This record gives sequence, structure tokens and C-alpha cells, in this order.
Amino acid sequence: MTLPPRAVIVHRATELTELVARHGTRQQAGFFLAGRGRDLAELDARHQAQQDALATVSAAIPLDWRRAVAERDDLDRFGFGPEDVVIAVGQDGLVANVAKYLDGQPVIGINPEPARNPGVLVPHEPEAIADLLVSPQVAERTMVAAGTDDGQHLVALNEVYVGHRTHQSARYRLSAPDALPERQSSSGILIGTGTGSTGWCRSAWQERRSPLALPRPSDPVLSWFVREAWPSPATGTDNTEGLLKAPDSLTITAESDLVVFGDGMESDTLSISWGQRIEVGVAAVKLHLVV
Repeated sequence: MTLPPRAVIVHRATELTELVARHGTRQQAGFFLAGRGRDLAELDARHQAQQDALATVSAAIPLDWRRAVAERDDLDRFGFGPEDVVIAVGQDGLVANVAKYLDGQPVIGINPEPARNPGVLVPHEPEAIADLLVSPQVAERTMVAAGTDDGQHLVALNEVYVGHRTHQSARYRLSAPDALPERQSSSGILIGTGTGSTGWCRSAWQERRSPLALPRPSDPVLSWFVREAWPSPATGTDNTEGLLKAPDSLTITAESDLVVFGDGMESDTLSISWGQRIEVGVAAVKLHLVV
């Protein structure tokens, strides 16, 4: 028996919800803001915009479909199925947050605040959801994968960070294609996709005025940047950026305790210790984004 599709609505708690949770009551939250010359009106408006978008999306799901709701903070514990259609209601980053837990399921990005969010990954208004569920047009986006020598694995849509947990000096040996291995001490390494070329990797690219041509979202190519590499008698700075074309990979051998996380999700990390090795390259799985 074939299961009907399941619509999984993904969202994150609004700023209003988080503020009330932190201060206990709405009145206390309002008092906190008032003491800083602000009020709840802006947060109310943003909260209502998301609630309206969620209601519109929920009402448009066909009656014979199954449905589920997942908050951003619960994604690492949520079980996605092959028949799921994921509907991300929120900012662009929410699509990146959910992408690492998927294996080919289509993602529809819904933008509840078009005047505030760029809409790169959430290009659709809530009212478009009914048509998108019936006849979706899917575009594939390249993802980045990281795997350790003891079997740990993660994928990300924007970028993978490898470095010290607190972003202090990380020590490791870096092996890149067509370059000699180099021992380095740095603030970590960013390895990003074409989608991530508009975010953290672009910041590194702009800051150093890099001549690299950043990849497009669908290119099977990654860009990588070493952050603040430190030259010393024992560490070098010759290999601090480059491009990775599938099936090439970047190999990092830890010479201090390091963490690996994707798309800013520091709560969901891989840990490697001295002597362990991690390989980072183009992921076999792609994000299927409904455009």
C-alpha cells in the first residue's frame, strides 16, 4: 500500500515567542523593551505575518495528504520520510537549516515577509502554495559533504566550517588538490557551495579581494577559504583558498580538537581529535528546491 504524501511544515519560533519565553510573560517582555525605548508592535507584526502564512499554507494542503509540523530547533530529531514534501515558512536560512536532514525530498520556500527577507531560497508567497503542491518545478542545488575517518558524516547547503569550537586558533594539516600538504594555525576553514557564495564564504572572498570565480548554486564546485591563517616557524599560509570540483576533496588532519558543523547549526556538530582526518567535498545528494 502506497502512503499518501506528507506535507511537513517547517518554521522557527518568532522573536516575539522567544522574548516571551525568556521573560516569562508578555507583560514582562513589553517592560523589558520599554526600558530600551522600544515596544512590542514590530514584533507583534512580524509574529502575525508568520502566523498568517502558516495558516494559509496549512489550509491549502490537500485533505487526503498527511501533515506534520517541525520547529527549527527540533530538526535534528525529526524523522523525514521519502514521501515528504517540505514547506519551509520563514527566512532563507530556514531552507539551509532543513536541507542537511533531507535526501531528495522537494522543498518549497514560503516567504512570510517579502519586504524584509531577500527570498533567495524562500521565493514564494503563501498564496502560491496550492499550485506549487500540485505542479512543482524543481531545481537542483549542490550541497557540501563532510565525513570523518571514524564514520561521522554531515551535509550542508551553504557551507561547512572546520575549526576550533570557540573559533580560536585551530591547528591541523591541510591537503588540497594540486598542492603540497601544509600545517596551519587559523580561525578555521570554510568550504561552501554556490548557494553559500552569497553568505559566509562571500564575506571571506570579499574581505581578501580574492580572484576566485565563486560557483553558481547548481555548479558541482565548492569554494574554500582559510580564515586568518597565522604564519610561524611551524605553520604556513601558502594554501588559503581554492576551488574543489567533484570528485576532488579537501583533507584536514586534526592537530588539536576540532568541530565540524554546517550552515551555522553549531548545536549539531561532528567532533574530531588529534590525528583524526576529515574529508570535505561535493555531496552526492542535492537539494531539490521548488522554484
